[in-house]
Amino acid sequence: MEYSQDMKNRLKRIEGQVRGILRLMEEEKDCKNVITQMSAVKSATDRAMAYIIAKNMQQCIIDEVEKGEQADQVVEEAIQLLVKSR
Repeated sequence: MEYSQDMKNRLKRIEGQVRGILRLMEEEKDCKNVITQMSAVKSATDRAMAYIIAKNMQQCIIDEVEKGEQADQVVEEAIQLLVKSR
């Protein structure tokens, strides 16, 4: 699968958020601020994962249909990936 620049940018933003959390910890900021930022990272990671799975599923279904094959297995695999991520 080819990973778009948009996908990579999402992960770079998450990376920046994690660095920000570490900075908060090094500065001994309030626990509430750290946890709030960690929650934001978790949410961003979940959204990035869903986006990548959706784009992958879309391309795989197109490929299967072009080959004249059923896309059921691709859909099932994508669902399993989403379930595992929870």
